[in-house]
Amino acid sequence: MLNFLDQEEMSEPKFHIIGISDSRIPSLSSEAEDVVRNGRFFSGGKRHRELIKSHLPEGSEWIDVTVPLARVFDLYRDKEEIVVFASGDPLFFGYAATLKREFPESDIKVYPAFNSLQMLAHRMLLPYQDMVNVSLTGRPWSNLDPVLIGGAPLIGILTDRHKTPAEIARRLIEYNFDYEMTVGENLGNEDKERVTTLALSEAACREWDNPNCVILRLQHKARQPFGLPESDFYHLDGREKMITKMPVRLLTLAMLELDGRSSLWDVGFCTGSVSIEARRHYPSINITSFEIREEGRELMTRNSRKFSAPSITAVTGDFLELDLTGYPAPDAVFIGGHGGRIDEMLQRVFDLLLPGGVVVFNSVSASSCEAFRNSVERLGHKITETHTLTIDTHNPITIMQAR
Repeated sequence: MLNFLDQEEMSEPKFHIIGISDSRIPSLSSEAEDVVRNGRFFSGGKRHRELIKSHLPEGSEWIDVTVPLARVFDLYRDKEEIVVFASGDPLFFGYAATLKREFPESDIKVYPAFNSLQMLAHRMLLPYQDMVNVSLTGRPWSNLDPVLIGGAPLIGILTDRHKTPAEIARRLIEYNFDYEMTVGENLGNEDKERVTTLALSEAACREWDNPNCVILRLQHKARQPFGLPESDFYHLDGREKMITKMPVRLLTLAMLELDGRSSLWDVGFCTGSVSIEARRHYPSINITSFEIREEGRELMTRNSRKFSAPSITAVTGDFLELDLTGYPAPDAVFIGGHGGRIDEMLQRVFDLLLPGGVVVFNSVSASSCEAFRNSVERLGHKITETHTLTIDTHNPITIMQAR
């Protein structure tokens, strides 16, 4: 008897997930129509209910999909079979993936429609097989950044009420990305649908109806040299020497072994050159940069805009005094400045470094080199790689890696 009850408690509902457009007269396949005709429990957003209510059987029950979703899932669990309506293709950044995660043992069947980006491409007569699709619906800008930095020729973007076409256009302008924007509003709605192609400067000034989506077409891809010349950066009070030189910067990045890592901390970023170079070559990594001087924040802003390097988190203040709990723990740390407190700094860094992480330090003197080595060994770690470079008439730089 106990085993039977356990099985009953573990049973999950069967889901039929039907994709629809914003058409006032929803077009359903004959199979989907049969599912609706024989259904009793239905679910979806309020907009979906308005679109489909004339098709629902008399006496049926509707469950609104609203946050928190945990409450919605609890309502699902005592049902044997539920018909869910979603926008477009429910497996394209859609609700079907959410239900698969929450109800992994459920029998799920999907009846897809065109998703909004497909519909927009059709309205544009645009072949879209090479389009890179990104969702900003409730998601961070970092979802879009790697695609922009990589210079994708064609990008499809799902928006929301905060990351609107105007906000997207303003961000692209801010970071010097050159795209033409096409916005599709109320796609599938016979009375309200509108498709507009325009320059980013125009899109940034417009109000847009919801729902909408965006397709970006690259106009000009900026040259991306492997190694940014230090003379191209904005400098601290015009002091060109206060920057990690390009060859040193590239070797530093190589020793940080950023491929496959998740979080880089740049301690003592000054002009932001190491963070910016890292962002351009490893656009998916999370980068948090620390600088004790407040003027560093403006430098990072100006340089990251100039070199199209968005989503670098710049933090100003004394690294040893900052509350670091809110930042993603690092698996790579570059120390570009330590203020004579390398022992304290390494103690804090190694306490937070993820397993398998590395620390790279650029030393400009024999004394700082020795101080780093002694501190690393005193903390129970090892120096694993060391290189010394001399650039032009500048003093030698020793680049050291510790694990």
